[in-house]
Amino acid sequence: MHDSQPIVNIAGEKITLGPLSKDVLPAITRWINDFHALRTLGAGMPGPSSLENEEEWYASATSRTAGVTFLIRERSSHRPVGTTSLHAIDHRNRATTFGILIGEHAARGQGYGTEAASLMLDYAFNALGLHSVSLTVAEFNLAGQSAYRKAGFRECGRLRERLWLAGRMWDQIHMDCLSTEFTSPVLAAVFAPDMSR
Repeated sequence: MHDSQPIVNIAGEKITLGPLSKDVLPAITRWINDFHALRTLGAGMPGPSSLENEEEWYASATSRTAGVTFLIRERSSHRPVGTTSLHAIDHRNRATTFGILIGEHAARGQGYGTEAASLMLDYAFNALGLHSVSLTVAEFNLAGQSAYRKAGFRECGRLRERLWLAGRMWDQIHMDCLSTEFTSPVLAAVFAPDMSR
């Protein structure tokens, strides 16, 4: 019997995180061609990306050599709404870099990004045993900054006038979160040792 429910690795209140699957590549291709989404993604020059480009990205993202990427789904409907990743995982120094894309326009402003960031911090600290998670965010991306702060990140530096948008230069803000500053919403209980009887 075929199970129509998607695989869920981590469940939050509003969203779930699970594996990428090829059937969502058309949606991801649509997201990556949405210039409004790319404006805050920190990607290079905005431009068209084909399904074939996204198939190459999918092969890399699912190889685990580049990091770990989850598909974000709306919990109530199972609708894919974005992706989130940990890049450049450095196990020796227990550090990584966080990234996220809420691709579905109607899913933005719903708190999904905040919850996804919190669940990824939980995964980094409690499943992978990392100590530091960092990110960069554009000075003009006020919604992203707010979401990251709510999830537990704090500003730790800036590259001044690093990004160009709308005829002017903007700072690139660096944020991080340490395991000692974070309270687990889900995974500390999952990865807790059994109690002796």
